[in-house]
Amino acid sequence: MKKLLFSALLLSVSTFSFAQSFSFGPKAGVNVSNYSGGDINSDAKIGYHIGGLLNFGFGEIFSIQPEVLFSTQGAKVENAGTKTNYKINYLNIPVMVKFRIANGFYIEGGPQAGLRLSENIPDQTINDFAKQLDLSAGAGLGYQSDAGFGVGLRYMAGLSKVGSFLGRDISPDFKNSVIQASVFWVIPIVKR
Repeated sequence: MKKLLFSALLLSVSTFSFAQSFSFGPKAGVNVSNYSGGDINSDAKIGYHIGGLLNFGFGEIFSIQPEVLFSTQGAKVENAGTKTNYKINYLNIPVMVKFRIANGFYIEGGPQAGLRLSENIPDQTINDFAKQLDLSAGAGLGYQSDAGFGVGLRYMAGLSKVGSFLGRDISPDFKNSVIQASVFWVIPIVKR
């Protein structure tokens, strides 16, 4: 985990030295999460994300945006005929490459590393439901005004399995699947 945080910090510092603009700001929104793949029977669960972002601009079109977000994820899992909430809290670190396409609209894509902070799994036969590290790939679109206020919609597709356990009726061959709707405010600090 220390290596991952150090790598993110090093990337941010090296990117800053080449950036033509630099801004930061808060970000928050709603998660609609579920599990995909494997033989798990689940429904979507509503959660939230909150945190901050840095934006390193290179010209008027291209930027790199690392974020740090506390995110509640999981699903309503059916087990023995009843549905229960499986909730996992992550510290997610996405690094998005953003392209402005026209009049404040943008598209984005990039990787995300999620560090498991805690989990609330009601099934007592499962120990350590989620792995410590969750890897995802994301893509999204949004709008950012000239004043820095914006909205975004992003899909994060899990690349790694959620867990490595062997539960009673659940195989661990499933991944996180999260739709995020966000609001944010980007505050400019440096413009060259």
